[in-house]
Amino acid sequence: MTGPRVPTSEASTGELIAQATDDISTLIRDELQLAKQDIAASGKRLGVGAGMFGVAGTLALYGLGALVAAGILGIAEALDAWLAALIVGGGLFVLAGLAALIGRTRVSHVGDAPRERVESVKADVAAARHGASS
Repeated sequence: MTGPRVPTSEASTGELIAQATDDISTLIRDELQLAKQDIAASGKRLGVGAGMFGVAGTLALYGLGALVAAGILGIAEALDAWLAALIVGGGLFVLAGLAALIGRTRVSHVGDAPRERVESVKADVAAARHGASS
């Protein structure tokens, strides 16, 4: 409402409705502004949290590298260093191959379920056509 507010005891029904509409609009705008601020704060916390997960992953990768180096150095006490590195590297490739096989098996089974749905939809369409043609 653009003009000054009329006291409610002196306001007409139309003026009261206009004031209520203006108050509701103001309330909704203010609530939306507060919601935007809350979302921005949550987004900032989420971004910092995701960044910390990234740091944790990077540090874990470095830790894994250090453990691999320790394994090589441990085996190098009994064998030549090149042979120790070859053994650890081969073991890592074997583990990578196993992980790839397990992943391929899991991914290949994902496509099985939709075939049943496709057949069901085809049957529904055929039934609908048959019903429409009679």
